[in-house]
Amino acid sequence: MEDTIDTAMAVFSDQYLSSNDSSLFNITPTHFPRLPPIIDQTISITSIVILFITMVSLGCTMEVSKIKAHILKPKGVAIAVVAQFGVMPLTAFSLAKVLQLGPVEAVVVLICGCCPGGSLSNILALSLKGDMNLSIVMTTCSTVLALGMMPLLLYLYCQGFSNLESAVPYAGITLALVMTLFPCGIGILINYYRPQYSKTITKVGLSLLLIAMVVIGLLASMTIGGMDLMLTVLSPPLMATAALMPLIGYIFGYVLSYLFKLNGSGRRTISMETGCQNIQLCSTILKVAFPPDVIGPLYLFPMIYIVFQVGEALLLIVLFRVHQRFFKTPKTEKQVYKAVDDQLEMKPSDVVV
Repeated sequence: MEDTIDTAMAVFSDQYLSSNDSSLFNITPTHFPRLPPIIDQTISITSIVILFITMVSLGCTMEVSKIKAHILKPKGVAIAVVAQFGVMPLTAFSLAKVLQLGPVEAVVVLICGCCPGGSLSNILALSLKGDMNLSIVMTTCSTVLALGMMPLLLYLYCQGFSNLESAVPYAGITLALVMTLFPCGIGILINYYRPQYSKTITKVGLSLLLIAMVVIGLLASMTIGGMDLMLTVLSPPLMATAALMPLIGYIFGYVLSYLFKLNGSGRRTISMETGCQNIQLCSTILKVAFPPDVIGPLYLFPMIYIVFQVGEALLLIVLFRVHQRFFKTPKTEKQVYKAVDDQLEMKPSDVVV
């Protein structure tokens, strides 16, 4: 594992990052205050290491047998993929247009909207009593398909903005996506040969992800002009985008699966999978693939996004649980009545003396 992380750092080294000069991007540099080199390097290393651990934990949720079963009956997976790579990129594009985001902000939002699903959606789907097999298979498929779909969708949607045609570092994004497949494969092997460790690794991965977000936010805010940088990310248009994107994903994911007549658990699963993106992947791409004077503090946008993503999902979970408790007749009650009716219908000759 250490060798793999060292390789990742070599790819995203200072030499590589310095080659991403702002003149290569068709965006005017925003000249944000630069972070001190040691802080900037610490954030980059932390982002890459946490992404590696997160993808290993994501791989630990994937099972080859379940993937094969859903591939043989691909209706649910097909609907889920259309929702993931159809609804969210279009939502990101529409919000960037409606809220009149700047060029850099628009690219950030588009990258976030085009990211595949993450392991967090599996936990949220479980809380909603969703189809866990479908959830895991959808996360697997979106992670693999993102290798081709994410650069393609970014290229297509960037055509809708002036001066954004050559603003996206497609090579850096593709490289990052390729690198995520290796730790994901490690997780799949762990789950296949040592399944007893899978749940622990998944929990550790999610815990480290949340801790890393807090640490990176603190590091960014403790520098000179740090509060001004944070206020840039907390601007009303970006806050509105972060609040609306996951909510629209949840709603349209549910509606789309309802139109194709999936059962309740399938609808709830696709709803969560559609509204949840791999936030650590998005944050890492923004941090390492763009030059600092272009991206500024906007690599922190995914951390704002995940707050609304989780908060809105928890609200939906609470509403679902309340509905289950007070408005739905338990199935066990019907089974008891049926058993009683069967006994009443028994004839006297059927009774054993």
